Amino acid sequence: MTYPILISLLMEHLIGLTDTAYLGRVGEIELGASALAGVYYLAIFMLGFGFSIGVQIIIARRNGEKRYSDIGGVFFQGAMFLMLLAGCVFVVSKLYSPVFLRMIIQSDLVYDATISYMNWRIYGFFFSFIAVLFRAFYVGITRTRILTINSVVMVLTNIVLNYVLIFGKFGFPQLGIAGAAIASSIAEAVSALFYIVYTWIKIDHRKYGFSFDIKFQPRMLGRILTTSIWTMLQTFLSMSTWFLFFVSVEHLGERSLAVTNIVRSVSSLLFIVISAFSSTAGSLASNLMGASEQNSIPHLGMRITRMCFFCCLPLIVLIALFPSQVLRIYTDNANLIIDAVPSLWVMLSSYLFFVPAMVWFTIVSGTGNTRQAFMLDFSALSIYVVYVLYVAFWLKADVAVCWTSDHIYAIFMLLFSSLYLKKSGWRKKRL
Repeated sequence: MTYPILISLLMEHLIGLTDTAYLGRVGEIELGASALAGVYYLAIFMLGFGFSIGVQIIIARRNGEKRYSDIGGVFFQGAMFLMLLAGCVFVVSKLYSPVFLRMIIQSDLVYDATISYMNWRIYGFFFSFIAVLFRAFYVGITRTRILTINSVVMVLTNIVLNYVLIFGKFGFPQLGIAGAAIASSIAEAVSALFYIVYTWIKIDHRKYGFSFDIKFQPRMLGRILTTSIWTMLQTFLSMSTWFLFFVSVEHLGERSLAVTNIVRSVSSLLFIVISAFSSTAGSLASNLMGASEQNSIPHLGMRITRMCFFCCLPLIVLIALFPSQVLRIYTDNANLIIDAVPSLWVMLSSYLFFVPAMVWFTIVSGTGNTRQAFMLDFSALSIYVVYVLYVAFWLKADVAVCWTSDHIYAIFMLLFSSLYLKKSGWRKKRL
């Protein structure tokens, strides 16, 4: 089950990798701006993604209970809500992002490049929100192979369009950072269309209750939001604090921001491995809850943690031994590569804590108690924010020191999740 999720996330990671690799050859300003704009976009996107996690938990519970015909209603109520949400965040971002970003970005050049990216990137909300809902459906029913195929299609679209639009090939204008944003939005549109066509052809509509007599059902949506509102807040808050980290680093200088963007891209490779295993852990935990097999969940968590370490540790060692070769994928600037190596090593060491932290935290969400999961993450993030502000603004420390904030976050998230699963009555949670 994990393998297709992992491959799909690896494919999607290539979108960020190709953006960084292409823009790293345009200039350091564009490289740094794409980091800020990308994380800012993701912070807003996490509202839709967080809602889809709540939907996934409910779909997985119904799948475990063998109440398959209830799944279609959950899916379509989720789709209507996500389209409304996409319209709202599009309008708000269009009107207020320039004002907000001007207040927090110090460099005029970085600000101009960031706005150039966001002006086109926000169109992707409509497509990405639908795509994550389909992802929630297929992960929830444990049919994950389609995720791989969809991601390959999306990545190939993005790679080709990035090359054409950033550098102005085949008669197209040279758009630079704006071209990267347009390419990503179109790739997300292709992804959403692919899911729709595949589901139309391959899924048993009657079994899963996919009816074309779609009506707004406020009571069902209310039940979905009872679970999803906390995952929405949790994922949005997590990415917002990540955006705060980038803003803090931007105040240390344009070189520090460029270093952080490169290290973030390398970090994403490891993070998606963890995300694949933790997503599987959350879905299986919810299925086990639906099948009244709560006592199997601790064993599930230990097993998935070991499997995740087995996959991550070789990558960590390989990157640590050959840092310059890995960083050269993202930039051909020799001085930038030298400056990025210490931060890279610090980032790699944080994954010794992130692996168990992510798996066990996602299991907490998978049990259905998303409100408690939000409170756990909020507590860990509060400590993280205080630490980031202290080292970046008060100490004005080197960017490598700033990356130790990941250790702080992972350690406390692991601690809080472990205490919850040991002491709380989560086995009785009903959805």
